[in-house]
Amino acid sequence: MKRWLQLSGAEFWLPLPLVAIAFWFTSSFLTAQELQQSRPTETKVQADTQLEATVSVNISLINAVINQNQKNTQVKVETAEPILKRLELELPMTDPNQIEETISKQLQLSRQEIRQLVRYEIIE
Repeated sequence: MKRWLQLSGAEFWLPLPLVAIAFWFTSSFLTAQELQQSRPTETKVQADTQLEATVSVNISLINAVINQNQKNTQVKVETAEPILKRLELELPMTDPNQIEETISKQLQLSRQEIRQLVRYEIIE
C-alpha cells in the first residue's frame, strides 16, 4: 500500500493515456450499440395530411383566367397585406358559378363579395 502512495510523477502519468484510450474505445462501442437499437415510438407522425390554415386578409382584387382548351382556371388573389401579397389557385373548372363558389369556400367570403372582386379573362 505504501508503494502506491509513493509513486513518482512519471509512474503515474505514463499509464494515463492508455486508460484514456481504453475509456474512449469503450464509450464509442457502447454508443454505437445504443444507436443501433431501434425503439418503438409512442406517437406516430402522419405525413399524408394537409395543413389547413385560416388567414383573414384584406383582398383587393381577384383575377381569374379561364382556359377553355385546358379546362382549368388560374386564380390570382391580390391582397393589401404586407405579409401575404398574393395567393394563387388552380381550379379544374371553367364555369364561373363553380369558380365563384370554390373561391368563396377557399377564402371564406360570401359569393356576393367574390362577385364584386373577381375579374375574368377567358382564353379559348
